[in-house]
Amino acid sequence: MDISFLGGPRPQRGVGVIAPFDFALDRELWRWVPDEVSLHLTRTPFVPVEVSLDLARLVSEHETLGDGVRTLTAIAPEIVAYACTSGSFVGGIAGERAMCEAMTRAGAIPAVTTSGALLEALAELGVQRVALVTPYTVSVTRALEEYVAEAGTVVTGCAFMGLTRHIWKVPYRDVADMARRAVGGRRADALFISCTNLPTYDVIPQLEAELRIPVLSANQVTMWAALRRLGTRAVGPYQALVDPSARIDPATRSGPVLPEVPDVPEQEQQ
Repeated sequence: MDISFLGGPRPQRGVGVIAPFDFALDRELWRWVPDEVSLHLTRTPFVPVEVSLDLARLVSEHETLGDGVRTLTAIAPEIVAYACTSGSFVGGIAGERAMCEAMTRAGAIPAVTTSGALLEALAELGVQRVALVTPYTVSVTRALEEYVAEAGTVVTGCAFMGLTRHIWKVPYRDVADMARRAVGGRRADALFISCTNLPTYDVIPQLEAELRIPVLSANQVTMWAALRRLGTRAVGPYQALVDPSARIDPATRSGPVLPEVPDVPEQEQQ
């Protein structure tokens, strides 16, 4: 068979991703990525610490990030993303900027973090008031609230789960319940669901349709910001951040009508 007519493969564009050692949602990240882009993931070294502020600091040390970038340079990604929310907000805005600078120095390529991408997404959507959902303990959750407030955004409400492990096993129904609690009857311009280890891809459009505000998640904003720097768009139908046609008119709270989506068995979500 003559396959010379195929002329491929097409040139590959790469996004390097540094994730914490316990990151379990590689497949979810890929769902936001268009066909012409590949993800190249590496992980931070294991440390015997549960999810906490201590762990956030350990997995975001500049030396650790530099080592992660250097493991990726051989395959020449065009940008590196640090996919960890708590690890990138634990040092505040100045700490997040220093992390990006450390990663860029290590590989001479642009760098983004999840928490930096969050602030970028809030600015893109003109959000001044945000509700928060986290799987974290109270101390980690408060650190996120402080980070968002430092950026000048008002936190209207917050709900957290108090988990220190196995966050990737949380089912969508629990995420949705927490989202409703965080928003409550208070006026918020958007909802942010924190933690890159918390599954969110399928629940985002359903929550946007119900709550009538943009719903952002950690993995979503990370991929959106990284791909934006490549001059391409993330893939996320019926997600306001990545699909402008899905954005809701703030004056009327009207927006697109979602198709019916069948219930997903809990084991499939996990």
